Amino acid sequence: MTTLRTAPSLGPLLARGALLSPFKRPGPGAAFDGEPLVLSGLRVDVDRLARYERVCGFTPGGDGLPLTYPHVLGFPSAMALMSGRAFPLPLLGLVHTSIGITRHRALPTTGTYELTVYVDHLAPHRRGTQASVVTELRETGESAAVWESTSTYLARHRTTTATTAPKEPDPLPAPLPVLDEWRLGGDVGRRYGAVSGDRNPIHLHPLTARLFGFPRAIAHGMWTVARCLAAHGTPPAVRAHADFRAPVLLPGTVAYAADGDRFELRRPGDDGRIHVSGRVKALA
Repeated sequence: MTTLRTAPSLGPLLARGALLSPFKRPGPGAAFDGEPLVLSGLRVDVDRLARYERVCGFTPGGDGLPLTYPHVLGFPSAMALMSGRAFPLPLLGLVHTSIGITRHRALPTTGTYELTVYVDHLAPHRRGTQASVVTELRETGESAAVWESTSTYLARHRTTTATTAPKEPDPLPAPLPVLDEWRLGGDVGRRYGAVSGDRNPIHLHPLTARLFGFPRAIAHGMWTVARCLAAHGTPPAVRAHADFRAPVLLPGTVAYAADGDRFELRRPGDDGRIHVSGRVKALA
């Protein structure tokens, strides 16, 4: 376990990860045994939180932290692990494929927290290798996590492993009823990057996105799920899961659909391509 005095700075981490990426050649046997990173005495910057809430559609000054906000707090620590020399997967091209979040009770914005981030395991995937990154948030002085998440990240590479690889997300049932359409400006990626610190070039400008094979900038996956959860609503004790299925090009229009505990974000019209699908379940 490595204790951090302050949250890592994302800019140098992203630069380090980009520089090291060409030298990483992951294979089916990739492994990582890096120590967890622990940041204590963490307090929320309420001004930054308010900007995040506005960008993602949450009501500013609501009752406690939005369900997705601890991911933002833990993202620099996750990048510290995944941009290091010992992490076998290249940061460039790493795709966020899913996130599962559990919140056991409301999280006060004025609380003091301890944040722990670690790579739980690497696993073969039919398209490459998948990393599971766990983030845990505890209120200072408590042993049990009040919030936890598991994010999966996929590094694509040639592989012959098929039978033991994790399967793709289950096929979706019938489309959900559309409740709203959102017109997204070309600056969504830049606005979210400013409040989250994630300034990956694929999200910022068409020119930098084209360097990585995208015709235009794409929205952050965590912005899309945050925007959906803001529209859906979440109880204080809740478990949510989202699969990122296809990128959202910026600018563009998306349809938000939901029914019961399910939600999805998809392309409007007959095409109906799914960008994000997820579920929200209240905990007893």
